[in-house]
Amino acid sequence: MTTGRRTATGVALVGALALTLLNAPAAQAQDTGIKVTDIVINKGKPIVVGTSKPVEPSISFTITLPSGYSTSDPSRYDAYPFIYRGTLKHATDTGDNYIGPGGYTCYEQSDKKAECEGSLYIDPHPSREHVDSNSDATTWKTAVALRLFTANHQLRAEEHETRPLTVQLKRAAKVTVNASPEPVVKGKKITVTGKLTRADWATKKYGGYGGRSVSLQFRETGTNAFVTVKKVTTSSTGALKTTVTASKDGTWRWAYGGNDTTGATTSGGDHVDVR
Repeated sequence: MTTGRRTATGVALVGALALTLLNAPAAQAQDTGIKVTDIVINKGKPIVVGTSKPVEPSISFTITLPSGYSTSDPSRYDAYPFIYRGTLKHATDTGDNYIGPGGYTCYEQSDKKAECEGSLYIDPHPSREHVDSNSDATTWKTAVALRLFTANHQLRAEEHETRPLTVQLKRAAKVTVNASPEPVVKGKKITVTGKLTRADWATKKYGGYGGRSVSLQFRETGTNAFVTVKKVTTSSTGALKTTVTASKDGTWRWAYGGNDTTGATTSGGDHVDVR
């Protein structure tokens, strides 16, 4: 992706449609002739967002310019992918349910072609309104913004085109672990507890996630791999509790595999010395 001469760096739309060009007059909404292809978002994986920290999933794409335009003059064109849900018109007209790139850099491959890489910018802070409802944890669609400018930098043409690519946004989850007693006599019981929580995008807090199947895993001291010992279902508050028989020194942890709306998570490890 980084071969070729760098031709342009774009910093776009960290806020909700901060660029007024997205509200250009309808008369300017016409075919630009720009092609945006080979779009990859977050390496094809779901995007998981918590309650406070911005997330910047990677994007890559290829731009091909129409006749009369050259990658050597990046001030004459602009093109990038974004994700949205609902209708394209509503997203681009209002900025609601719209997530665009925080920045991207393009590398000139030829006079007409450039390969670009950068990241989307998703901030769960209430002022951004990127993810302000738990209904945002769903499948988002992809589109591209395309613009041409005149030699004196006036907008000449603009359009938004949909693409078949979809992206899954998920709520982040967390799980804790505690194994006791420590140390423990061989053959006695170990109680392993924990709690599974997930991000609530409306309240910006983590709440208990009940009714979920979570794997209790164990790694024997001196080995590298964790092995699933049993599965436990969380209580209505997200609490986890089970007992196992102490047999070997090792580390215990909980692992949740996630689902369509919630990301996977694994706790830290709690080591228990068996004597």
